[in-house]
Amino acid sequence: MRHAVYFSPGMFGFGRIGSYTYFAHVERELTARFAAAGHELVAHAIEDLPTASIRRRATRLAEVVQRTAAAGDAIHLVGHSTGGLDARLVSSSATRSISTESLAWLPRLRSVTTMNTPHFGTPLASFFATSKGQRVLAAMSMFTVAALTLGTTPLRATSVILNLVREGDLSLPFKALMLDRAVESLAGLVEHAGTPEVRRFLTAIEDDQGSMLQLSPEAMDLVAAGFAARDGVHYQSTVSMSPSPTPRRWIETVGHPLRALSLSLFFALHAITARPAEGYPCEGVSDPETEAELLRAFGRAPTLADNDGVVPLRSQLWGDLVWCGLGDHLDVLGHFHDDRHGIQRHLRHVDWLTSGSKFSHAQFSSLLDAIATGMLAS
Repeated sequence: MRHAVYFSPGMFGFGRIGSYTYFAHVERELTARFAAAGHELVAHAIEDLPTASIRRRATRLAEVVQRTAAAGDAIHLVGHSTGGLDARLVSSSATRSISTESLAWLPRLRSVTTMNTPHFGTPLASFFATSKGQRVLAAMSMFTVAALTLGTTPLRATSVILNLVREGDLSLPFKALMLDRAVESLAGLVEHAGTPEVRRFLTAIEDDQGSMLQLSPEAMDLVAAGFAARDGVHYQSTVSMSPSPTPRRWIETVGHPLRALSLSLFFALHAITARPAEGYPCEGVSDPETEAELLRAFGRAPTLADNDGVVPLRSQLWGDLVWCGLGDHLDVLGHFHDDRHGIQRHLRHVDWLTSGSKFSHAQFSSLLDAIATGMLAS
């Protein structure tokens, strides 16, 4: 049987830049698991509007599926971070904001997988909606593109980020800061690697940041209430959280200035995400089975402050919980430190977000086993 799987990226994410796909590791692992089960997987990476509204992103997703899914394909949606909300809106039986012509494929939809998705919002979105937060979002996106497409953490990108968050820069308008200096600097860094699309990606962030407003805990309180699960579709989620920041993490970066910078950025994001808004705690209603699984995975019940550096753990829970464990927001996509030797460059996992989670290849394999099992069972 043939399955069409559509990958929708979230914060900091992109569909494809040059020859690099943001979901490259997830796509490869899922393809292998489907093949082992006697099925063919045809992958599609959504070239999304990175920080546009959920409605605009979901509309783009629906149109791509309508245009590319072959007749007879079983259809699956996989969304990371905000991408999970795109998938939920598209599949919602209550959706009225997307044309029926773009949703003609819905009867063939079999599963929706959300990975570290802010179903009930994240305090970080409120921060990203501020002028200072826009600069941090720009810096994180730039660093992600450079690190993943080049396969390393480049010194020049690090220098750009340091300049972005420098106190004297905070008064500059977003466009002047982002496009006139940072985009040009990063474009000069990565264009020789065959990735000119980075210019359009970063410009899109500057042009439309609607999702940053919608992902605030207060806004998602209403958005979540408007989603309705579709009958016959299997909804599953994976969730993770990073260890709480400790002084020991800093000791581990001694002699590694890039890791120290990355750890500083992560700690800042983690601290912001750990502050639930009063009256809007970023959590839904859990069930005893889910709570038992969380207790087995972490040895305690996660609190409202526990998060992956971007999304509170309890905001990530939706549908059937198929995997949970220690890991940061990008670890679960395969963007973690890979200490295996002799691995070809395109297969090696690259980690730029130092969180101290110590996420491993074994954990990644377990995560993909769980996702594939749920998708095939659907």
